[in-house]
Amino acid sequence: MSRKLARESVYKLVFEFLFLNEVNQRTFNILSSIELADSDREYMQRAYFGVIQKKKEIMQIIEELSEGFTLERIFKPDLAALMLAIYEMKYMEDIPLSVSIAEAVEIVKRYSTDKSNQYVNGVLSTVYKQLTQEQEKGEENDHN
Repeated sequence: MSRKLARESVYKLVFEFLFLNEVNQRTFNILSSIELADSDREYMQRAYFGVIQKKKEIMQIIEELSEGFTLERIFKPDLAALMLAIYEMKYMEDIPLSVSIAEAVEIVKRYSTDKSNQYVNGVLSTVYKQLTQEQEKGEENDHN
């Protein structure tokens, strides 16, 4: 349960970052001071600062997969969920891809519009397909 809470806290931090365009250490300190296991606190630090570090790359992926939508038109709650999930999927190999997708969909069901979960699920499903194809190609090259 505490990983779910840690992920939701990172989601809130990323959402705030979309408006401030800078790290708010005070908010990070407040959200990471809740009752969490050390591993979940480490997850928060790694995921939040990782999303910010890889923001440009993550935004490019979202823009490419959001046919007909510019980044400015995507609801901020959806954008924050996508940013976090894509970071997890690409850079946090200890988290199964399907978990990142399911958690992002749950977050937008809670914080965004009725149709957001379908949009987020669609974008992340495409990321899932791309990443698994890359992994399969990498494995094929390892065997040759």
